[in-house]
Amino acid sequence: MTKPAFVAILVTCPNRAVGESIGRALVEERLAACANLIPGLTSIYRWQGRIHRDREVLLVIKARHRQFRRLAARVAILHPYDTPQIVALPIVAGAERYLAWLADSTA
Repeated sequence: MTKPAFVAILVTCPNRAVGESIGRALVEERLAACANLIPGLTSIYRWQGRIHRDREVLLVIKARHRQFRRLAARVAILHPYDTPQIVALPIVAGAERYLAWLADSTA
């Protein structure tokens, strides 16, 4: 199976300020072409043996697949959680001009 050229990475953040800080750093460092913040997320999860329910912000990051490890390492440094969600989904197709912009923005 061939690896996709680009990925969309999902990162949950405790609030908008953290999401903006991480997103801006990744774009400034050219590890990501774009980072979108989606507010109003409710997360229900198990952590340290207990069920939690928290309000969060979802950060959706578009980047090159080959930069995922560096990007994930950078998110881990910038993120306040002990174990942040950092999940990459393949972008299997997209508008040619958008994918060209994504490639140029992460060169």
